[in-house]
Amino acid sequence: MAVKLDLLTRITPQKASALEASVEYAAGHKNMLQLIELRWIAVFGQVTTIAAAILVFDVNLPLVHMLQVLACLIAFNIASHLRWHERRPVANSELFMALLVDVATLTVQLYLSGGTNNPFAFLYLLQIIISAVLLAPWSTWTIVVVTLLCLAMLAVFAQPLALPFDHARGVASLYVQGMLLCFAINAALLVIFISRISGTLRGKAAQLADLRQRAAEEDHIVRMGLLASGAAHELGTPLATLSVILGDWKRMPEFRENPDLIEEIGEMQTQLQRCKSIVSGILLSAGSARGESAVRTTIHTFLDGLAEEWEDSRKVGRFEYENRIFEDIPVAFDSALKQTIDNLLDNALESSPDWVRLEASVEDGTLVLAVTDRGPGFAPAMLAQFGKPYQSTKSRPGAGVGLFLVVNVARTLGGGVNARNREEGGALVTLTIPIASIALRGEGEHA
Repeated sequence: MAVKLDLLTRITPQKASALEASVEYAAGHKNMLQLIELRWIAVFGQVTTIAAAILVFDVNLPLVHMLQVLACLIAFNIASHLRWHERRPVANSELFMALLVDVATLTVQLYLSGGTNNPFAFLYLLQIIISAVLLAPWSTWTIVVVTLLCLAMLAVFAQPLALPFDHARGVASLYVQGMLLCFAINAALLVIFISRISGTLRGKAAQLADLRQRAAEEDHIVRMGLLASGAAHELGTPLATLSVILGDWKRMPEFRENPDLIEEIGEMQTQLQRCKSIVSGILLSAGSARGESAVRTTIHTFLDGLAEEWEDSRKVGRFEYENRIFEDIPVAFDSALKQTIDNLLDNALESSPDWVRLEASVEDGTLVLAVTDRGPGFAPAMLAQFGKPYQSTKSRPGAGVGLFLVVNVARTLGGGVNARNREEGGALVTLTIPIASIALRGEGEHA
C-alpha cells in the first residue's frame, strides 16, 4: 500500500475560487431557508387577515379563490423545504425565482381583495428590500420593475375593495387601521429577517477573508519551501566537508590525547549529524530524495522515538515525556509533522532551558500533544497574533517562522494549535490532529 501525506498543499487560484464559490453557495442556502421561514409567516398572516376581515369586519372576500392561492403557496413552500432542507448550493437565480413566486402570490391575493385599494399593497416594499439585500443588482432591479408592473395592473384590472371611504376618521378608519397594521408587519419582518440575513452576509465575508488570508499564508509557505530546498542543496557539500575534517581531527594524536577536545569533537559531530538530518528532511519533503516522505509506523514508536531523539540532540536540564495513549495505532507520519513537533519543543526549550514537558494523549479520535515550559510565557500581543509569520519576542532575523509553520501544518491536517499562559508560570501549547488524517488505511485500500 502506498502511503503519502501532502501536508503543505497549496491553495491554487483555481482552488481558492472554488472555495469562495462554496462559501457563496452556503450563504445562499442559509438565505433560502430564511425565505422559506418568511413564507410560512406570510401563510399564517394571510390566513389570520382573511379570517379577521370576514368574521370581524364583515368584508366580502372571494374566500374560495383566496384559499386556493394559499394552498398553492403552501405546496410550493413544502416543495422548497424538501429541496433545500439539506445543504445544497443555492445560486442567485434560484433566490430570484423564489422571490418572484412570492411577488406573484401577493399580486393574486391583492387582485382578489381590492388591488391597490387594499392597504396591504405596501407589502411589495418587503419583497423589494429583501431582494436588494439578497440578490445581484440586475435581479433586484428586475424585482422592482415586476412589482411596478403588478401595481399598475392591479390599479387597472382589480375590483375595488368594498371599504367605506372614511379616511378623515383617522385611526378609526378601517383603511388606516389596515395601513398601520401593514406598516407594523413590514417593519417587524424587515428588522427580524434583515438582521439575520446581515449576520449571514457578515459570516460569509469573514469566511472569504479567512480563505484569502490562508491562501496568502500558504503561498508564503511555498516560497519558503523553495528557498529552504535550494539552501539545503547548497549546504550538502560544506556539511560533508566538515564531517570529514572532524573525523580526521578525532584520529589525530594531539586530539586523542586530550579527553576534553575529544568530547567537544564528539558534540560537534552530533550537532553536525543533526544538521545533515535536517537538510535530508528538507530535501525529502521537497521530493529531492528517493522514497516518500511519509513513513509507516505506529503512534507509540513515532512519538517515543521523537522524544528520545529530541532529548539526546538538545541540551535540556530536564525533559519530561508522558505517553498516555493506550492503543498503539498504525499511522503514517510525514517529516513535516515531525519538524512541527520539534519546533514546539525547541520554542519551549528557548524559553525554559531547565525544564520542558511533552504529554501525548488521544481524546475523541484526536491526537493531543501538550508542550509545557516554565518560561516567562507569551506576551498578550503574541497570543493575539499566535501563528502569524514573524510574530515573535525574539530579535533575531526570521524569528516566528517556526510557529507559523506549526499552525499551518496542523491546519492542513484538519487540526489546530492553541497557546495559553499557565497560572503557575510558563506556557502551554497544545497541538491537536485528527487521528483519521494520519492513520493508515486498511490493506485493501489505497492511499
